[in-house]
Amino acid sequence: MSRAYAKPIIRTSGLSKNYGDVQAVKKLNLEIYPGEIFGLLGPNGAGKTTTTLMLLGLTDPTSGHAAIDGKDCTRNSLAVKNEVGYLPDKVGFYPSVTGRENLIFSGMMNGLAREEAAQRADELMERVGIAYAGDRKAGTYSRGMRQRLGIADVLMKKPKIIIMDEPTSGIDPQGTRELTKLIRELADKDGLTILISSHDLYQIQAISDRVGIFVKGKMIACGRIDELGAQLRSEGLYIFDFKVERNGENIWTDAFQKSIRSIPGVKLIGKKVDGSIHVEANRDMQKELVRLLADQDYVIREMHQSGGDLEEIYRRYFEQAEKEGGENSGSSKDGKQRRFGRNKEQLEKIH
Repeated sequence: MSRAYAKPIIRTSGLSKNYGDVQAVKKLNLEIYPGEIFGLLGPNGAGKTTTTLMLLGLTDPTSGHAAIDGKDCTRNSLAVKNEVGYLPDKVGFYPSVTGRENLIFSGMMNGLAREEAAQRADELMERVGIAYAGDRKAGTYSRGMRQRLGIADVLMKKPKIIIMDEPTSGIDPQGTRELTKLIRELADKDGLTILISSHDLYQIQAISDRVGIFVKGKMIACGRIDELGAQLRSEGLYIFDFKVERNGENIWTDAFQKSIRSIPGVKLIGKKVDGSIHVEANRDMQKELVRLLADQDYVIREMHQSGGDLEEIYRRYFEQAEKEGGENSGSSKDGKQRRFGRNKEQLEKIH
C-alpha cells in the first residue's frame, strides 16, 4: 500500500525523555508505515535506545506521545507488546538447551500449546536457515546463528512489527548479507514493519526504505536516501570523484591542485587512499572539470558524481546541525567522525 493512502503504524508526536538535566530524546515526530523498513541511524548515545524503550512501553516519556497500531505505548504497553517483536543487540537464550527447545519454550510463553510451538519452531528454523542446528545447544551457536535464532524467536508470536537493535553487529560480511536478505524478505513477503536502530551506515543504506538521522536526541533528517541526497544537492552539495593520469607522472602536485581550485565553486579537493581525486563544490561544474583536465592532457580513467550516498548525507546533515545549534559539538562530533562518513582523515591531503 502506498504511504499516500496508508495510516502510520508507528507514530510519535513531540516525544521527549529527560534523565535529570540530560535530554535524551527531544520532541521526536516520527511516522513509520506498514510494510516498510525504517532505519534509525545515529552514533552511540544519540537516543536510539531510549526511543526504542519508549516505543516498547519500558520507559515513560517525559512529554509527548507514542502509539503503535493506534495503541498508546505507555497506557497500553501490554497490547503493544503483543504486536511487537523485539530483537536486542545481544540475544539471550538458555545456552545448555537446544535452539529448537528455546523456541518451543518461547512459543509456550506466548500462549501456544507445546505441539503447536514445536511445529512452528521447526518451520521458523527452516525459514531463517538454521534447521540443521536445531538440535544443537544454543550455547554452541555463532553470533550470526544466534541472531537468526533471535529472529525465529521474535516470529514465534506472529508480530506485526519488529524492532531490531544493531542486528548485524559482530557478524562477518557473508553472514551480514544473508541476514540483510532475510530481513528484507520479512518486509517484502510477510508484510512486516521493521524498525532498525543502528550506527552502521552500509547496513542502513542496503536495507532501509527510509532513514531517520538521529543526533543528540534529535531527528535532524528523515526520508528516502535519494530524497535526502537530492535535497543536499539543491542546497549546494556536488561531489566528484575521478581518476586521471598523464604519462605516468605524479599528478598530485601543487600545480594540479591549484588548477582544480581555479574552477569557480570548488570548496574542497583531496586525494583518497585509492589514488582517486575527491572534489566538493557548491554547483555542478563537471563539464568545466572535464574540459580543464582534457586541456592539460590528463587522461580520465573514471569519473562519477555523487552526493546521494548515505556517507555524505550523514556527514553533511551532521555538520549542518552543528552550525545551526552548536549543541552537537565536542566529544559527540569526534565520535561520529571516527564511526561515520568520508571524513578528512580518509583523504591523503585536503586543501
